[in-house]
Amino acid sequence: MSEHRSGSGLLDRHIAFLEALRSAGLSVSLAEDLDAIAVLSALPWDDRSIVREGYAAALVKKHGQRGTFDALFDLYFPRMIGEGATALDPDAEEADADDPGVRDNAEALQAFRDELLEALLSGDQERLQQLAAEMVARFGSMPGRGPGLSSWSAYTALQRVAPAELVEQIVRGLMGEGRTEEEADRAAAQRLGGFTRAVEADARRRIAEEKGPDHVAKVALRPTIDRLDFLQMRKSDLEEMRREIYPLARRLATRLTQEHHARRRGPLDFRRTVRASMSTGGVPLVTHHKPKRPHRNELVVLCDVSGSVANFAQFTLLLVFALRDQFQKVRAFTFIDHVHEVTHHFKPGADVVDVMADLAASTSHAALWGRTNYGRAFTRFAELHPDAIGPKTSLLILGDARSNYSDLALDTLRELASQTRHAWWLNPEHTRHWDTGDSAASRYADVVPMVECRNLTQLSDFVHDLL
Repeated sequence: MSEHRSGSGLLDRHIAFLEALRSAGLSVSLAEDLDAIAVLSALPWDDRSIVREGYAAALVKKHGQRGTFDALFDLYFPRMIGEGATALDPDAEEADADDPGVRDNAEALQAFRDELLEALLSGDQERLQQLAAEMVARFGSMPGRGPGLSSWSAYTALQRVAPAELVEQIVRGLMGEGRTEEEADRAAAQRLGGFTRAVEADARRRIAEEKGPDHVAKVALRPTIDRLDFLQMRKSDLEEMRREIYPLARRLATRLTQEHHARRRGPLDFRRTVRASMSTGGVPLVTHHKPKRPHRNELVVLCDVSGSVANFAQFTLLLVFALRDQFQKVRAFTFIDHVHEVTHHFKPGADVVDVMADLAASTSHAALWGRTNYGRAFTRFAELHPDAIGPKTSLLILGDARSNYSDLALDTLRELASQTRHAWWLNPEHTRHWDTGDSAASRYADVVPMVECRNLTQLSDFVHDLL
């Protein structure tokens, strides 16, 4: 009976793990589910790292998904429960009962930091894992919190111990081993980053024991980079996004080329088909078609580059220009309350980091007063660049439609849209935030169709449909 319950529990955990992966943005099919079971049935279960790699081989398709996979694996198949092997020794636990502050006072904190520094200098990963768990237990505990609140906090532990303050000592120690300053800086940053992630993972593990892994998977884990909201990105996310843009563009271009080839046959050429059928007794065994003339749009992109929406605009521009061969012509303009053309920044073979830096620097040219004003931007665009719009043009507007309660220039936008072949508006905000505060989303959507575009997945889907 116990074996039956154990097997059932493992199956339930496997199913819950796969559902969490799907919710986080990894596409796991039924066939891949069965592949994972087949792989795991051939592997020993006494080595957790082997189990992890077996799952990953069957379920992870992209390098960018591995971080999310590892975080979820740690939730559903934790390396330990409770204090595990890092529990304080009995003498320390007895001391805690007499004096609860012994685990977190100035002396205990300094002793822990000294031990952490030694482990970071040596790069002892096993010891660093143990110290991460101990750090959460000693300095991240928040007992007695209200209902629904967790008893553990990685943020609290990191603020208390402040491992980032050890970076200078780590760099000096590594340079003493013969490394250059640049090598020491890089190694110190990598080791501190890895330790910080280990602390965050252990806090999630403990919270999952309290509330269940499903709860943590929903509220505490960031989605994969292709499903992460543009408006919620951190600096590290921006770096990863830059690396993803051109591979995404290549995948989209390949997909579009295949689809265009599949549709390249034009309408039936009746005369050629009948003429060719004469050689087979009048039976049309082979049909002939008229050549299909390819049509490529001219594209004009008008981007709001104010505040947090700037990242969304820049990455959309990068993707569009990476696919510029799919268009007959592309022109790009940025604005805050003034319009500035940035087409010249996108040269063939340009480095993505340089392009991003140029776009960021050009933001000053898109503002006179620094307050977003869509109405003034549309009016100035119509006045300064009337040659950009024509019957072959597709107009793409990027922005959150928040115009600081200024004049919206709806008639001007309507006139611009009427002169184009197509017009769209991509909004990086969730639809539930439209029309809140100074958002004029619905009023602009009455003029130009507005589409929610919060992440790379939605952006690539839109660009595919656009082409």
